[in-house]
Amino acid sequence: MNKIVIGFICIASLFFSACLKNNRSGCDYDACSLVAPDSEVQQVQAYVTANNITAVKHCSGLYYQIQAEGSGAETTPCSTVTINYKGYLTNGAVFDQTTAPVSFSLIDLIQGWKKGLPLIKKGGKIKLIIPPSLAYGSTPRTGIPANSVLVFDIELLGVY
Repeated sequence: MNKIVIGFICIASLFFSACLKNNRSGCDYDACSLVAPDSEVQQVQAYVTANNITAVKHCSGLYYQIQAEGSGAETTPCSTVTINYKGYLTNGAVFDQTTAPVSFSLIDLIQGWKKGLPLIKKGGKIKLIIPPSLAYGSTPRTGIPANSVLVFDIELLGVY
């Protein structure tokens, strides 16, 4: 009887560990697999040019400016991060910002953050200029019209 119970526990453990691996499949993340359409990338480029921002184009179409690389732990799309941030539209209207550090599981956030935050380490600062399809796309959010280019200033305080 004990052998049957132990066998059942072993099989159940294998089943549940496979489920956990499947739930974390986003950890095998290709940062260049989802690319913004050219029209959106042109919108971002126009904003960067008009505002004299020295930024780098990511393979996905987002633009970024590393203000401080950081020297702590590296970020992955499956990291939990503690950050300070400010999010605003290209017209300067702030739609969200922290007043104290907050923590998020990066895998649950918009594509632009998943692609951009791994470019810096703990202690780093980055500006992300994100095309709509790597943010909220055609879905409006509070303070964010549909199809908006979003700008984020992010300070990475912790990586877990």
